[in-house]
Amino acid sequence: MVKYYRAADGSQPADAFIGAQPAQAQAMIDNYLGRLALFGPSLPFPSSSQVEGGLRELRPDMGRTHYRLLYRRSDDMFIVLHVFIKRGGQIDQAEIDIANKRWKDFRDRMNADPRRPPSAIGRTAP
Repeated sequence: MVKYYRAADGSQPADAFIGAQPAQAQAMIDNYLGRLALFGPSLPFPSSSQVEGGLRELRPDMGRTHYRLLYRRSDDMFIVLHVFIKRGGQIDQAEIDIANKRWKDFRDRMNADPRRPPSAIGRTAP
């Protein structure tokens, strides 16, 4: 199952970024999210690759536009943490830092006892 990260303010930044893209790009990204849901950790390169540690990327390309969806696995779910358009050879460290910060927030809120709303897990990705 693929879910979006939900921030403490209730926003879902990855979902919002995807929703702001052209319809054709949204459909392509949804297709890649469907592949992740179907194949999980066995989704091969070039569709997915490791970034660092448990952080991975989905790699949909639409012509010269290279979308990157950074995600991590949490038990039987994949959490989409950050989405951006890649502009160079390697992923900028700033993009990785955003994903890692969101992952830390996700884990801290999921491990809180008791958990307080809103949930760190957002809506299910298509």
